[in-house]
Amino acid sequence: MKRTTGQPILDEGPNRDLIVLTNDPSITAWGWAVVDTSNTILAAGCIKTTPEYKKRRIRKGDDTVRRVSEINQTLLRVIKHYKVSYLLTELPHGSQNASAAVMIGIVTGIVQTLSDALEIGVEWFAEQDAKKCVLGKNSASKQEMITAIDKLYRVKWKMVKYQDEAIADALAIHYTALKQSNVLQLFRTMR
Repeated sequence: MKRTTGQPILDEGPNRDLIVLTNDPSITAWGWAVVDTSNTILAAGCIKTTPEYKKRRIRKGDDTVRRVSEINQTLLRVIKHYKVSYLLTELPHGSQNASAAVMIGIVTGIVQTLSDALEIGVEWFAEQDAKKCVLGKNSASKQEMITAIDKLYRVKWKMVKYQDEAIADALAIHYTALKQSNVLQLFRTMR
């Protein structure tokens, strides 16, 4: 399943490099990587936020807004620094409870708002499609994905389990887009 919204920036000349920010969105551990047209990883990381409403003695909702702001500010810095011109992201799915459903809505809203506000195109890909594309099967462990991505990309792993898992999942979305995105294929032919 793939959804595209927004328009990619394709009018800046034939030598313009398409800089992609690929994402594994989550409010607790948001994996991201910046990748250029030659599939070189320019930067990768994981935005970790934790609930602190009890420690800060604030309302849970206010703490959620603080976490969203941390994610937004980090992603905006990355987008501006690397002159990102296209977004790829996993489409969050499922929920085990109402709180998880709210978080899915929040991270989806973050990506779509960045796309709309910055006028950067975005494509959404299903996690299952990424697993199928990278590993040839519908389910896999986090370690299997890290191992597979390590064979496909030159990654400077953080050596922190949750960070490497999030980065691997973000790069799995990029790899899936390389195979399935008409926008990325068009851009490569224009170079």
